[in-house]
Amino acid sequence: MTRRVTRTATVPLEGNNYGVDPALVGRRVELRYDPEDLTRIDVYLDGTAAGVARPFLLGRHTHRQVPQAARPTPEPTGVDYLGLVAAAHEHAAGTGTPIDYAQLAIFNDTQTP
Repeated sequence: MTRRVTRTATVPLEGNNYGVDPALVGRRVELRYDPEDLTRIDVYLDGTAAGVARPFLLGRHTHRQVPQAARPTPEPTGVDYLGLVAAAHEHAAGTGTPIDYAQLAIFNDTQTP
């Protein structure tokens, strides 16, 4: 796969950026890599080895077309977390009457200075 080296001496590949030798800035290089391991990229210029591209900004560790293992289905714990949060909220709010904003002093005309 060929890429042009940016002026910051990086090459983009599969959403990641890799740092290369600054002498390659502006040149078109060939990148050779194992699709299952995007942490090591070999750089070639005109068919000759030109070093290794080091991960500069790595978001993906494998090529997007490499099949991924299925995630295991989590076993239910039997704990109702939402119910626990709701109960804690109700307990913290108390069981008293709700606030009657009309009864507050700032809304009462008799308390005017």
